[in-house]
Amino acid sequence: MTDQAQDRLAKLPRAWVAKKQEVAEDLFVVWLRPEVPFQFKPGQYITIGAGGIERPYSIASAPYENLIELFIEYVLPEYGGKLTPLLWAQHVGESVSMRPRAKGIFTFQPQYHHHVMVGTVTGVAPYVSMIRQALREKVRGHHFFVMEGASHQDEFVYDSELERRAAELPDMITYVTTVSRPQAERNHSWAGPTGRVNLLVEEYLAKWSLPKDDTMIYLCGNPGMIEDVKERLSPKGWNVIEERFWKEDEAPD
Repeated sequence: MTDQAQDRLAKLPRAWVAKKQEVAEDLFVVWLRPEVPFQFKPGQYITIGAGGIERPYSIASAPYENLIELFIEYVLPEYGGKLTPLLWAQHVGESVSMRPRAKGIFTFQPQYHHHVMVGTVTGVAPYVSMIRQALREKVRGHHFFVMEGASHQDEFVYDSELERRAAELPDMITYVTTVSRPQAERNHSWAGPTGRVNLLVEEYLAKWSLPKDDTMIYLCGNPGMIEDVKERLSPKGWNVIEERFWKEDEAPD
């Protein structure tokens, strides 16, 4: 990194770690308190940095919340992780740099009334933000179908929240989870659907009998999942929007 780039990063606003929780062996949630007012739309992302490294992360919190909530996968240094090992080691009271403006067009599409939100692990974050805000604003006439896939059941970090909301508001929220490694020891008590989430989307679209012209398919998470679902659904006339702010070989780390 050039001296000029380092100076530029040093001048960025800070965000302070208000709370941090390790939720699985390689997953954690961090809540940041921005130094300056930070506005965003549900589904957008924030770019934060430490040690001269910056990466974008989808925001899980809703705009009305006081803290910025991020759901992050810890990528080990030996697997190319640069920023997440630094974030993993941080403590409450420490800080990161933050870009002062949120970015991204992966936002709630109100012109559609059926929202099928497909994600893998941390890819659920923007959907949590969208649903929290919709509940806050008492949105009516919309149904959120969240489909989340993971290798292991302990990676469904927002399952309690989404399951509770789905039970309270079955006409507004439907939540489906599936594990791709049902034989793994970490899944010994799993009794739900199995298989990669991208292979189940069409089955559930048919089950729910959703109208193509009034349905938006949202895709966030593993690039392979995104490409596969797009290839399956786009030629059949489904409306698809994706969040992928990294190249396939450059996942946020």
